[in-house]
Amino acid sequence: MDRFRGSAPARLDEKGRLKVPNLFRQQIEEAFGRDLFVTSLHGRNFLLYPMPIWRALEEKLAQQPAIHRAKTKFLERVNFYGQDSILDGQGRVLVPQILRDAAKLPPDVVVTGNIDHLVVSDRSGLAKKLATEDFGPEDYDELSKLLL
Repeated sequence: MDRFRGSAPARLDEKGRLKVPNLFRQQIEEAFGRDLFVTSLHGRNFLLYPMPIWRALEEKLAQQPAIHRAKTKFLERVNFYGQDSILDGQGRVLVPQILRDAAKLPPDVVVTGNIDHLVVSDRSGLAKKLATEDFGPEDYDELSKLLL
């Protein structure tokens, strides 16, 4: 499976369309097609999932009990903010109005790879967060547990 890595600057236009950077656009179209699911967990950024990846996630969730609290909480959030979308011929994707209203991202954003999906964030806000939020010893310890 293709993995998304790295980052690229991007812009949101006045109509709420994100111009997906060519770095990721070509990879999405070749490996997955043009259909996407655009969503968020908290309304502060956008998550772009190629539809085959999103459907695989949904299949895993469908196997869990309907009363599972984390599943319900996750689905409430991603469906509240989310919407099916498609990359147009110019490589743009329309971000749902409810998500644009919540995130209030500026026109200048950054798109970062997150293995199986893309994250769209406020470029300067993310740079400030990374500059002030340390990746400390406990983070290394936790990560080493995941990689064993």
